[in-house]
Amino acid sequence: MVPEPVYKNDYVIGYSDVDFNKKLRMSTLFSYFQDTSSRNVDKLGIGVDALIENYSIIWVLTKMLVNINRIPSLNEKITIETWPHPPKKIEFQRDFLARDEKGNIVAAAISSWVLLDVNTREIKKSDILSTDYSHRTYVKERAIDNRLRKLKPFSQLETVYRKVIGYSDTDFNGHINNAKYIDYIMDCFPIEEHKRHTVKSIEVNYIKEVFPGDALLLYKDTSMVSSNMVYIEGINESDQKPAFRAQLIIE
Repeated sequence: MVPEPVYKNDYVIGYSDVDFNKKLRMSTLFSYFQDTSSRNVDKLGIGVDALIENYSIIWVLTKMLVNINRIPSLNEKITIETWPHPPKKIEFQRDFLARDEKGNIVAAAISSWVLLDVNTREIKKSDILSTDYSHRTYVKERAIDNRLRKLKPFSQLETVYRKVIGYSDTDFNGHINNAKYIDYIMDCFPIEEHKRHTVKSIEVNYIKEVFPGDALLLYKDTSMVSSNMVYIEGINESDQKPAFRAQLIIE
């Protein structure tokens, strides 16, 4: 039986999912996206356990862009929809939509993933999964009609804070969960700014793995804030290389 091209998962927003405004945390939305995509690849037979057992590889998110139409509130029920696109040479693209109970789109996202060898930490070509993808049907529609970009600062970076990575930041792969980076990004803004502004768009480049014991130095570039754009970068203190880059549009 061929799985449906679009996979759907329902969530009821609970107290642990919201911030002080009783609005869905951005990191929780990223977690919903990741959870739904993980369930989808499990259904397709290329989930985490299957890939490790058969190929010694794992899925790794490299880029993601999320546009927000409306931030859902506590106790709302939302449905996350996701679908993959035909694989490229080393890249797998996957789209997402988040809908409320009336079917309205509250958020849309596009993402890029690669396969990483768990032993060598090298990126593998997509054709390693050619057999698993041979009978798939695909949805041509894109959730966002944009391309994912390589982000860079607008101007001078200013230091915001230092984050030491610990147990609570890790996921089942033993490295930092992609949604945790969103919390690091949001912590670059004081509470007062969270009260005055909301995020309309967030784009993230996940560049290099970070592990427990590492320290991230968080930097911010607000030179384009008059255009509602802010750039955030996390640099690994030990080697001074970027772990992630992000660009936000605020309102």
